[in-house]
Amino acid sequence: MASQNEKILSVEEEQRLLAPIDEYVGRIQEKIDALRVDGTDKVTALTNHIAIVKENANYTKGEKADTIAEDKRQLVQAKAVEEKNKGQIKSLIDDAVGYLDAHYETEYYSKVVASCAAEREAEDARYAAELAELKRQHEADVAKLSDAGEIKDEKYVYKNRQFDAKLKHDATLQQIKDRQHDAFTHRYHLIDLLRLSRFTYGEKQKQKLENYKYTFNIRQFLLTNGLYIVIVCVFILLCILAPVVKHTKLLTVTNILNILQAASPRMFLALGVGGLILLGGTDLSVGRMVGTSMVLATMIMHKGINTGAIFGHIFDLTGIPIAVRVVMALVICCCITTLFTSFAGFFTARFKIHPFISTMANMLIMFGLMTFATKGVSFGAIEPDIQKFIMPKIAGKFPTIILWAVAVIFIMYFIWNKTTLGKNMYAVGGNSEAAAVSGISVFRVTLTAFAIAGILYGFGAWLECIRMVGSGSASYGQGWETDAIAACVVGGISFSGGIGKIQGIVVGVLIFTALTYSLTILGVDTNLQFVFSGIIILAAVTIDCLKYVQKK
Repeated sequence: MASQNEKILSVEEEQRLLAPIDEYVGRIQEKIDALRVDGTDKVTALTNHIAIVKENANYTKGEKADTIAEDKRQLVQAKAVEEKNKGQIKSLIDDAVGYLDAHYETEYYSKVVASCAAEREAEDARYAAELAELKRQHEADVAKLSDAGEIKDEKYVYKNRQFDAKLKHDATLQQIKDRQHDAFTHRYHLIDLLRLSRFTYGEKQKQKLENYKYTFNIRQFLLTNGLYIVIVCVFILLCILAPVVKHTKLLTVTNILNILQAASPRMFLALGVGGLILLGGTDLSVGRMVGTSMVLATMIMHKGINTGAIFGHIFDLTGIPIAVRVVMALVICCCITTLFTSFAGFFTARFKIHPFISTMANMLIMFGLMTFATKGVSFGAIEPDIQKFIMPKIAGKFPTIILWAVAVIFIMYFIWNKTTLGKNMYAVGGNSEAAAVSGISVFRVTLTAFAIAGILYGFGAWLECIRMVGSGSASYGQGWETDAIAACVVGGISFSGGIGKIQGIVVGVLIFTALTYSLTILGVDTNLQFVFSGIIILAAVTIDCLKYVQKK
C-alpha cells in the first residue's frame, strides 16, 4: 500500500509537473496573441461588425454605407497584417506543438495516468476493506440479537450502509476518471488556443476515442447495441451451420451480392416508412403498394399481349417503344402510390387520425380494388431486355440495382440532415405541438413525408418488378410492411418520434435481408422465418421503450 501511495500525485505535485509546459506554451501564446491583435482578431471583429451593421435598423442607408465602407477599408489593412504575420505565427505554433509532442506525454500525462491507476487500486482496496468491516460489524450485531424484528431492522441498516459505501466508492472513482480526462484534454485546450480551434485529423480521432472511453456506459452500450450483437451472433452461428447442414458456405461473394440485390428495392420501402415512423406514425399499406405497383408495372412492360385483365380489359402495349413503357411504368407506379399515401397523409394531418388507421384503410382499399380488378391473376413476365437495360451487371457479376439503392440512400440522407424539411420532420416527430408553436406547418410536413414515402414505394416496387422480370399479382408484397417497419425499428428509428438516422435504416434492411436469405438457404420454413422477425421486432421495440423510459 505504501508503494502505491508513493505513486499517487497530490494536486500540488501535479501542478508542478504541468507548470513548465504551461509556461513554455504560454510564452509562445502571448507572442501569437500580440501578432493577432492587428491581424486575425481585427479581421474577425470587423467582419462581425459589418454583419451587425447590415442588420441594424437604427442606421440610415447612408450611415450603413459609410460605416461599412470604413470597416472594409480597415479590413483590407487587417488582412494585410494577417498575411504578413502568417508565417511567423505558423512557426510559433509549430514550436509550441512540437514542444507538447516531446514533453506533454512523458513529463506530465503518463505520470498522471500512473497516479490515477494507483489511486484506483488504492480506492478498490479501501472499498473492499470497508465492506469487510461492515460485514464483520453486522455479523457481530446480529449475534447479539434474538428478536426477529430487530434482526430484520439490522439487515436493513446493513444494506443501507453497503449502499452508502457503494455511492462513495463510485463518486471517488468518477473523480479519478475526471482527473485523468482533464489531464488529457488540457493538451488539446492549449492547441485549441494556438490554432484557433483547428485540429488535424489525427488529433480529432484521438479526442473522439478519449471522449468515447470517458462517457462509456455498459448499460447504455447494451441498450444501443445489444440487439445488433445478438443478431450478429445468430448470423455467425448460421454461417457455421450452413456448411454442416447444407454443405454450402454463406459468406461468399455471390451470396453477399444476392443479399445486396434483394435488399435494394426494400431499401426504398424502408426509407419511405422510416420517415413516417420519424413523425411518430407508421404505414401498414407498404405491401399492398408493392402489389399494386407490381401489377401495373408488369402490365405496362409485359412481353406481348397481357395474359391478365384489369376490370375485364386486356391491354396490348406492344406498339409502344420499350424505353417509353419503362418510363411510363415508373411514372404511373409513383403517381398511384403517391396518390394513396397522400390520401392517408391528408386524413392523418387534417383530422389527426393515427397513421395506423389511415394506412390500414389504404391497405384494405388497395388490396380490394386490385384483387377485384385482376381477379387475382398474375400478369406473367416483362420484356427480358428491360432488366439488361435498367440494371445491367458490371463485369457480368456486380448487379447495378445496388447503385440505385446507394443513390436513394444519399438523397434521403441529404433530405433528412441538410434540408429544412428534414429538420422540421425531426421537430414534428419530437413534439408536434411545440413545432406548431414555433411556426412549423405540421400539416405540410406530414403530407410531404407521406408523399415522399409514396414516391419511394413506387420506385422500389418498379425496381422489384424489373429484378423479378415481372410476374406481378395483387398478392405480391404481402408482409413486406412488417419487414420495412422491422428494419426501421432495428435500425433505431424510435416509435416515440423524432429519433433516428438514415444509416440505421440501411443497417436494419441489410440485417433482415441477410437473415432471411440465410434462413432460406438453410431450408428453414417461411412460416418460422416470420417467428424470427416477430421476436426481433419485439426485442427492438422493447429496447426502444427502455431507452425512452430511461430518458424520462
